[in-house]
Formats: sequence, structure tokens, C-alpha cells
Amino acid sequence: MFIGPLEVTSCHIYYHNAQHLDLEIREIITVNQWKKMEEVCDSSAAASSTVQNQPQDQEHPWPYLREFFSLSGVNKDSFKMKCVLCLPLNKEISAFKSSPSNLRKHIERMHPNYLKNYSKLTAQKRKIGTSTHASSSKQLKVDSVFPVKHVSPVTVNKAILRYIIQGLHPFSTVDLPSFKELISTLQPGISVITRPTLRSKIAEAALIMKQKVTAAMSEVEWIATTTDCWTARRKSFIGVTAHWINPGSLERHSAALACKRLMGSHTFEVLASAMNDIHSEYEIRDKVVCTTTDSGSNFMKAFRVFGVENNDIETEARRCESDDTDSEGCGEGSDGVEFQDASRVLDQDYGFEFQLPKHQKCACHLLNLVSSVDAQKALSNEHYKKLYRSVFGKCQALWNKSSRSALAAEAVESESRLQLLRPNQTRWNSTFMAVDRILQICKEAGEGALRNICTSLEVPMFNPAEMLFLTEWANTMRPVAKVLDILQAETNTQLGWLLPSVHQLSLKLQRLHHSLRYCDPLVDALQQGIQTRFKHMFEDPEIIAAAILLPKFRTSWTNDETIIKRGMDYIRVHLEPLDHKKELANSSSDDEDFFASLKPTTHEASKELDGYLACVSDTRESLLTFPAICSLSIKTNTPLPASAACERLFSTAGLLFSPKRARLDTNNFENQLLLKLNLRFYNFE
Repeated sequence: MFIGPLEVTSCHIYYHNAQHLDLEIREIITVNQWKKMEEVCDSSAAASSTVQNQPQDQEHPWPYLREFFSLSGVNKDSFKMKCVLCLPLNKEISAFKSSPSNLRKHIERMHPNYLKNYSKLTAQKRKIGTSTHASSSKQLKVDSVFPVKHVSPVTVNKAILRYIIQGLHPFSTVDLPSFKELISTLQPGISVITRPTLRSKIAEAALIMKQKVTAAMSEVEWIATTTDCWTARRKSFIGVTAHWINPGSLERHSAALACKRLMGSHTFEVLASAMNDIHSEYEIRDKVVCTTTDSGSNFMKAFRVFGVENNDIETEARRCESDDTDSEGCGEGSDGVEFQDASRVLDQDYGFEFQLPKHQKCACHLLNLVSSVDAQKALSNEHYKKLYRSVFGKCQALWNKSSRSALAAEAVESESRLQLLRPNQTRWNSTFMAVDRILQICKEAGEGALRNICTSLEVPMFNPAEMLFLTEWANTMRPVAKVLDILQAETNTQLGWLLPSVHQLSLKLQRLHHSLRYCDPLVDALQQGIQTRFKHMFEDPEIIAAAILLPKFRTSWTNDETIIKRGMDYIRVHLEPLDHKKELANSSSDDEDFFASLKPTTHEASKELDGYLACVSDTRESLLTFPAICSLSIKTNTPLPASAACERLFSTAGLLFSPKRARLDTNNFENQLLLKLNLRFYNFE
């Protein structure tokens, strides 16, 4: 700012440092001149304050009335408005901040010709707001700033349907007053769907979902199923899940097909009838290549009597018997008649009443038998038996006390920040996980923590030999638990994983012999159990071929040439029909060339097989470059090695079929359960 000429003293003004400029000026200005400067500054500040207090156009409380009124001042509760139409007269009108009604009255009295234009402006535009310094104005409502989105009753009902299905909530939820209040609070004026309507809508949704599942399975050529039985609340059910591989992406897809009520005894005929009806309902009877179940005697007999393999044998046997009878009759003459009991012939069952696919035993169930039943054969060794009973007697005492007493559980947690796990006979790997938790506490918290836990629970402490035995036992059972986890997977596991996993398990157990001191008998018992329970699978050419047709394994998973040869022969035999179809399509008909079959063939499938075996890529997508190999690989690897998918279905069913819902109708139970498990096949929108 320019100050003007100043009388300064003899000292010179230096502007070397801008921060000391004000101090230097004050030193050189006389007292009188400084007072004059303050007066000038005060007057300029007052002038600027006067200018700031003057109302401006942008502060007009009703901008759409600028052509009639201008703001001249502001009071506590009102605005002073100057009428533009009254100029050159200075006419001021006082208008409340909440309403410009006084301005309208002034127009009616003094300028009636402008009333129509005034009314038009007020009808088209609303008041924008008061000026920023009007502190007493009314607060705007949320609805005026953020308009509430109104949802239709149909959308609300779909949201309620999704909530009931995904959360497995009871149908009576919609009758709760608190639920109705919640809906009315979020969306006023909407009535909540009733329980009967909810049941009918869930039934309609289940029907649509089943149609979509059927349509999805109709697009694939091969399907596998898993089946098991489940009992809860004195009711029995049979569960079925379906699994298939997308031929384009080679990704596995799954769907829950049924969880139907079983009445009466679970005989093999009842199970066969139920499975046949479910396959027929979804139109997959001719597509199911294999069904995986546990080793229950009723399931085993159902597939032994009504399975496709048995039907083929029965058909061949009857054909041979018929041929023999015809030949004998021709030799004796046409007059020979043999009479048979008609009732015995009608009652005879050749296994054609139901049609069941090939049966596959659950590998996880077999491994569980190996680790529980077959492992007990190691107790024939007296030294192992003594240590085993001593160690697991103490472990069982720890598990019992920690699960039955809250004080004992608190003592364990205070020492190790962990809780002991208790084995469950119906859970795979549960004993191994319980033992591993004890070793984990000893490793992380120290052996002193385990000693304190034993002291608090009044259980004898493990001696060094027992701790070593427990460690060896866990190291021996760890590969078994690992294989169980691999085979019970559902998304990234195929039947071809079965034999390589079991073979590697056997090799790992064999290597443990050199490092064990006490658990050698356990290893021998496990090896014997694996050999007994999985021997027939290592002799099945289809299961061997399934492993060879996976790029991850091919022929490198075993050194047994006999096993590899058995699988390769199966592959070559089943690749020939594909090659033969191509040759028939490219060759002329028999009418044109009767000797066309004598022409040399190219055997493209055999060349493709050689190329597949020589390929170094182990990714699943590499199969797409070998169409014939890929097709056969999908067929052989569609089945699952374990029935764990059906166990997961029952696990979800247990959450739905709770004690408070024990009277739930079986149809409503199945509809809600299948919708929960097959959400991707139903669109709630």
C-alpha cells in the first residue's frame, strides 16, 4: 500500500529483510504521522464495513421476485424489501423470513396490474432459502433434500422371500410384530406377505429352480450323482446331489437334486426306487455315469441288483440260456413242451424293475475305516498296545474334562489361549485333529503349559516316551488326513485324483518306517487296510484311465506297468469308436463302395493319444487341444471319489430342520433347502 511522502530521520531505510519491514517503518515515522495513518486506516475500514453490510443481489431471499423487490435491510425476524415498481418513491415493505405474503399484499394494493405476473412467478418457482446470516430459519427435512425411494410391494415381497430362503428362517417370521414393524418403518404403507402366501411362493420358486437345473443338465452329456441317507427328529431322508463338467471351460458344476422323506425300512428296493424316481424327475437316467455312496449294505445290494453292470450280466446269462434251450429243442423235435410254474417265473426278479448307474464306493469312507477299524489291528503288538492305551487314556481324560466342565475349559484357555478338541466318531479326521491340538499347545505354549493343564484337570502328565509316541502317531496319521481333505473336495477334485492320492499315501507311509520308534505296527496296519479296501479300484481300468487322462498325472503317478497298461488299453478301446465315427462320416456308403471298410485308416485318435502323452503342460486347459482325449477325460472324471457333497447337504439340512421346526412339512423343508443350496439357479429379481 502506498503511504505517501514521509519525513524521515537521517537513518536510512534498508529493505534487506521483508520480515522487519514494518519494524523499520515504525522507527522512522514520527508520532504525529503515525496517528494520521491510523485515522486513515480506521476510516477505510469503516468504509469497507459499510460496503460489506450492504445487501447484494445474490443475498436476495426470493430471487425470482427481483423484478418487483430488492433487499434493503435485514432485521431479526424479517427482511426489509424495497419496491422497484414504486420508484422514484422509496417504499419499504417488511416481510417475514418464513413467507413473502406481505409482498403479495403490497402488489394487490398498489400494483394490481402486476398481480397476475407475480402469481405466475410464485407458482413456477419456490423459495430457494434465506441468506447465510439468517440463523433462525427452519431446518430442511431430509425428504426435501434426499427424496425417499418408494419400492413396490412386489419388490418388498421378493426381498422377504430372499431373506427367508438365504437365512433358513421359519415361515412364521413374517407373522412376528417386530418384523412387520421393521418393514413398515423402512417402507410405510407396505403390508407384509402372509405365511400361506410365502409358502406358495417358495413352492413356485422351487419349481422354477428345478426347471432351470434340469435345463442346465440337459446341455451336458455326462452327469454323476452322490447319494446318502440321513435321520433327524425321528424322520429319515435320502439326499441326492448332481455333478457335471462344463465341456467348454472344464469347470465342475454341482446342484442339490433332492432331500426326500423315506418311509419304512431302508431296504435296497426302497433306496433303488427313490434314486430311480429322482433321476427320472430331472430327466438324467440315461446320463448318469456313476453314483457315489458309502459302503452301506443296503446301497451295495441296490446297485448289485439294479445296477447297469448287473443288468448286462443278467441279460447275457438269459440270452445264453435261451440259446441252449433252443438248440436242445431243435435236436429233440418241435413237439417237446416243457411246463414251468408260472408264479415262480412272475416272482423272479432279473433286476430290470429299476435302472441304476455304475456304483462307486466313497473313498473318504474307506479311508476313515482304514484309520479307525484297520488301525486297531496294530494293537496285536504288545509294546504298541501298552503305549497306545496309556497315551490315549490320558488324552481321553483331558477331552472329557475339558468338554464337561467350564472351569476345566477356562484352565486350558488360560494356559495356552487354545481349547482342546474332542473327537467325534462321525467326523473324519476328528481324532487326528484332537491329538494335533494337544501337540500344538505343547509346541506353542511349551511343555510346562501342558503340565499345568494336566495338573489343573487332575490328569497324569505324559512322560517323554508317551510324548514321543503321540508325536509319531500324529506324523503317521497326517498323510491320511491330508488325502481325506483332498478327496472330499467338490470343486477341483475328479475321480482321477483317487488312485494317485492313495498310491502317494502308501509311499509316504512306507518312508515313515525308517524314522519311527514306536508306531511301526500302525504303519503296517494302515498299509494292509489300504491294500484290502482299495485293491479292486487299482484293478478297475476305468478309474485308472481317469487318472491317466488328467494332465496333472498322466502315467507318472505309478511305476507299475501292469496298472498303466490296463488303463491305456481302456483308453484305446474307448477312443476307437470316436475314430470310427469320423471314418464313417468321411467314407462313402456301402451302396457306393461295398469294400470301403478294407481301406487303410488314419487312426487319428491314436495319434492324438500319443500327442497328449508327450505334452509337457500339466494344466487342465491343455486338454482342449486334444478333442477326443478331452471328451473321454470328461466322461471318466465326471464322478466324484467321495460322497462328501451329500454330507454337506445334510449339514445344511440340520440347520433348517431344527428342534423348533421338527413339525415342518417335508415338501416345504425340501423346497427351502434346495433353494438355499441352488441359489445360482434362481433369480430373485
